[in-house]
Amino acid sequence: MVEIDQAVGARLHGRMARIRAARQAPEFAAFADIAARPVAGRGFLELDEAGVGLCDGAFSGDAVLAFYLRWGLEAAWLLRAGMNPGIARLAAARAAAQFVMAEWDGLAAPDQAALPGWVKVFAGDLAPEAAMLRLAAPEAEDADLAAVRGAWADLGTAEALMETGGDIRLQRDPVTELNGYGCSHRPRPWAVTFASSTASSSSERGYAAADFLRLHVTEGIFGAGRRPAVARALREAQAGIAEFFGLREGCEVVLAASGTDTELLALALTHIGAPHAPVRNILVAPEETGRGVPMAARGVHFAVNTALGADVVFEAPIEGFRPDTAVTNVPLRGANGLRAIEDVEAEILAAVAAGIAAGEKVLLHGLDLSKTGLLAPGPAFLRGLRKQYGQKFDIVIDACQARLSPASVQNYLALDAVVLVTGSKFFTGPPFAGAAILPPAIVARLRDKKLPAGLDAYFGRDEFPACAAAENLPESGNFGLALRWHAALAEMRAFARVPAAQRARILARFEETVERKIGENQALRLLRRPAIFRGDWEEDWERRRSIFSFSLRAPHAPERNLDPAEARKLYVWLNADLSAVLPDHAAVAARICHIGQPVCLPQFCGEQGVLRVSAGARLIAGEPSHEALDEDARIVREMADLAIVLDKIALILENWDVILAADPAPCYRGIGSK
Repeated sequence: MVEIDQAVGARLHGRMARIRAARQAPEFAAFADIAARPVAGRGFLELDEAGVGLCDGAFSGDAVLAFYLRWGLEAAWLLRAGMNPGIARLAAARAAAQFVMAEWDGLAAPDQAALPGWVKVFAGDLAPEAAMLRLAAPEAEDADLAAVRGAWADLGTAEALMETGGDIRLQRDPVTELNGYGCSHRPRPWAVTFASSTASSSSERGYAAADFLRLHVTEGIFGAGRRPAVARALREAQAGIAEFFGLREGCEVVLAASGTDTELLALALTHIGAPHAPVRNILVAPEETGRGVPMAARGVHFAVNTALGADVVFEAPIEGFRPDTAVTNVPLRGANGLRAIEDVEAEILAAVAAGIAAGEKVLLHGLDLSKTGLLAPGPAFLRGLRKQYGQKFDIVIDACQARLSPASVQNYLALDAVVLVTGSKFFTGPPFAGAAILPPAIVARLRDKKLPAGLDAYFGRDEFPACAAAENLPESGNFGLALRWHAALAEMRAFARVPAAQRARILARFEETVERKIGENQALRLLRRPAIFRGDWEEDWERRRSIFSFSLRAPHAPERNLDPAEARKLYVWLNADLSAVLPDHAAVAARICHIGQPVCLPQFCGEQGVLRVSAGARLIAGEPSHEALDEDARIVREMADLAIVLDKIALILENWDVILAADPAPCYRGIGSK
């Protein structure tokens, strides 16, 4: 534990909870055995291997104390790891500056004035000049300053670094403090979150894992160098994924910034497998996958920038991909609802047969599962196709929801299928943590082929196994991706420790609560989902429904459901504090609720926006803050939170016009965070 006297502890307790510097905060997880002590004088930190002394000026206000604790404890950890004292002080100052600036607008004016004048500069993207750096570390040598300036982009807090190595969707809105998914890489424990079908804010467990990795990579950057430090972190993530899914020898893992990036990789693997044949890419229900997937399936840019920071032209061709790639879409829904799976599989079979007959290299995308929890085609159908056509076509399984067992992944790999997963859907890791699991037959293509040149804007060499195909990729590893995957792996390992029967029991309780609460509101209608059966290897929990999609009757137009734009508004308002708009219902209105983004589906008069509540691995494994609760008490509390989400939806529908006039924005903070 951080050792501070009772008076200091009392001063920390109030505002500290808000600025996340309390003793048990995840940011301090790595510093639990480092002592902090007051020292006389108004100089800089007193730093040695035993701990850190906080100067008199550190105690001028609670926020100031939080800043100095963060700076001092991190510097002490780095010093203990063997880092040069000047570099340790400066690297820690960078993180402490970002830490306190994240809360700057909420700090009292005296606290802002009492913080060092270099804080805002240290929190910025540009490395400060040497003279500015010396303000935080007067003893640093010129070589130390140069080293810190060179590594500036890789220093800072875990949340800031986790926002790197992705495209525009990861950028944090400076007003809401949330990214394009409506969530945060900082823990947000006051938010009620059932958003694992889209993305989740970091948990305390995930953040602590990412922060611990960040410290070790920081140490490594100033030791062996950046590339070895980041490459090691990426290899550890690949090994963790392989261990979790029980991959057999010969399988490999390629890391990718997002599920959409893995789709681009899947197309590239088919291209290099048959470089002289046009590709026929068969997409099952593209409307129920990532919005960029249909573009990635054609080999064109699906955003205005890439995971490695390259500015690109939206929907422009990516260098090295065949321009004659054709896409065939096979929908799972029609105007009257779900199509029969027999009709879907017959259409897929016809498309595969036609493509092969035309001399095309066919790439068939299977879904396990879609945004609304659908599976198609079934594994038995895929086995039949493989038996009929052999290696004349490729299979990629979009399992980015990751709501399946290791045994199911292994059975897909046995069909020589590439399996796409993420750590950021069911497993509730931070958004933008994708991976492609390659069977040995596909790995063989990487040994002597070259990937399309344009992939160098999306992937680094160290996200791949060692292979000839990746030699044209940049050597700079994706540090943000490594951090996000380590956070996800912490969630995956916690989930793996829960017995399978307990997982199924919790999901059954979730299903009962969703169905009951939606049934109580006549404005909501739960969409049906066919039963899932992959094979005899399935575990009970993975057959159970964990994504619940529902339509919402428009209160201002009761003859129809909310259209996609209206559903988007409701989704955003759920993630906002509505107590100022609905003061008579503040207990529910103030709660911050984050659920799955709307899915656009047909309705009789056009399109509707369908919302989703989802059970994720975190619901099953719990969080460190739940350790004092037994399973029954914890699940009771979780189900009460789920009821709040549906109660707030009802409240919004009942007060639509009032809320529409105010149109409140989502926010990072909420009830219990101030």
